[in-house]
Amino acid sequence: MNSRATSMPTDSAGPRSLLNRLADALTRLVSADVLALFADEYKLPLLPPDLAAHLAAYAEHLFPVLLVFGLLTRGSALALLGMTAVIQIFVYPDAWPTHLSWAAILLLLVGRGGGAWSLDRALGLK
Repeated sequence: MNSRATSMPTDSAGPRSLLNRLADALTRLVSADVLALFADEYKLPLLPPDLAAHLAAYAEHLFPVLLVFGLLTRGSALALLGMTAVIQIFVYPDAWPTHLSWAAILLLLVGRGGGAWSLDRALGLK
């Protein structure tokens, strides 16, 4: 008999453990250096620095992964487009050539979706 099969958890410890690991990883996405950047350099006008840092970190890690898989493509691209606009307007207004190239790609994805090779298409999502 395979020893690996007998070592698998049979209760809910597996899902709980996964959730605990994910929660721990998410709290570590934002370091003290990142918080300092949002407090001292970025200074968004409507959000406290700690909230802005967490939202930006989660968005920068979640939405690109969704785009790679073509899952919720339009919404993910729209979220990243909004984030790009915030960066352009409030953080780095002189970086418009870079932000314009990002915006062009994101607008294409918002308008056309993930295409034939996407989970959106496989799942029948528009």
